[in-house]
Amino acid sequence: MTYKILIADDEPNIVISLEYLLRREAYEVTVARDGLEAMAAIRRERPQLVLLDVMMPGKTGFEVCQEVRADEQLKDTLILMLTARGRETDVAKGLALGADGYMTKPFSTKELVQRVRELLDRRP
Repeated sequence: MTYKILIADDEPNIVISLEYLLRREAYEVTVARDGLEAMAAIRRERPQLVLLDVMMPGKTGFEVCQEVRADEQLKDTLILMLTARGRETDVAKGLALGADGYMTKPFSTKELVQRVRELLDRRP
């Protein structure tokens, strides 16, 4: 099975590198550049995993995460928060809102691929 991953981030350099990295790992990749676009893509594409930046225009990653978890049809979507906001309170907030994982930028690409695999392997 080919897994669908949505990259939701407003920084073009991060999107380009993540998209390249994940396609190289044989994942099907979609991109959203703000929170509103992310919600539309999640509803339309039904990705198994969303790599979600916290600080985006339209809706924050926290708001997107909360909306996904509140939607009965989307609540099983895996969410890995990727953000420069690494304070303990930010991590706790992301996890409390239902994120499956939280990684702070900058992160190692090797570590990211490993976390993506681990999350997808846990899927029922």
